Amino acid sequence: MRRALAILFLALFCGLSLRAQQPADGAYAALDSLALKYLGAIQMESVEVKQGESDYLIGSVRDSLLRQHLAVTLFKYYKDAPVMGDEAVAIHIYDKWFASGKTAFPGEFEGLDAQMFCNLNRNTLLGMDAPVLTARKPCRGKVEVPVKGATTLLWFYDTSCSKCVVEARVLPEVLEKAVDFPVTLVAFYAGQDKKAWRTFRRSFKVKNPNVKLVHCWDPEVASDYLRLYAVISTPKMYMVAPEGSIIGRRLEVESLQSLLPVAKEINSVFAQPKQ
Repeated sequence: MRRALAILFLALFCGLSLRAQQPADGAYAALDSLALKYLGAIQMESVEVKQGESDYLIGSVRDSLLRQHLAVTLFKYYKDAPVMGDEAVAIHIYDKWFASGKTAFPGEFEGLDAQMFCNLNRNTLLGMDAPVLTARKPCRGKVEVPVKGATTLLWFYDTSCSKCVVEARVLPEVLEKAVDFPVTLVAFYAGQDKKAWRTFRRSFKVKNPNVKLVHCWDPEVASDYLRLYAVISTPKMYMVAPEGSIIGRRLEVESLQSLLPVAKEINSVFAQPKQ
């Protein structure tokens, strides 16, 4: 059924494209509309299936201009995909079709932007081992995060970020009400103002005995957290399973709430004594 949809999409795609040697904006809009409908039809499929379908669609278009347009359309869709984890499809498309030279982005800036996106997100795809960071504690000493052996919520924030301020009000409430298993919240300050950070720590509390709060920062960026976790803006939130694999990325408070039951199940499996 899925492949039948792909063939139908390609037939319509090619039919529209043949109306002109240089498709006008209106023709491209029609093609994009068909592409979005097809992508919606396979939205619940696995990342591997989506990668295979993308290769099939792009590889089936012989006209170089149309192939370029389709490849760019698919890359942009999965770059900002509505399903968590589908960024891996965008990276796959970039590697196979753009980095290989089989097609190219229309402009140099677009190509550089895509390359930067892929390089920043390669290390934190779902299922990958979370990069380990060594950060400084508020007073003395250092800490490694994510915390080994614990479900870790890694939250990068800045006190000067308005969205972070809003999340800082809502996040403790969610963790207080919805968490009934051990979770370590790592509040990783991405700013430079030590005084502002101290003020924030005094007011940011989580009143849930199941949640361990760890404050840290890395003002010298010695851990390379900006690149490793793509912290080009804040807030940025990841969830890491006890064994160290990433089970949540691009998280906001709403998506965090839906992921907590899954994290609880993973935690219970990890907590079982080995036979």
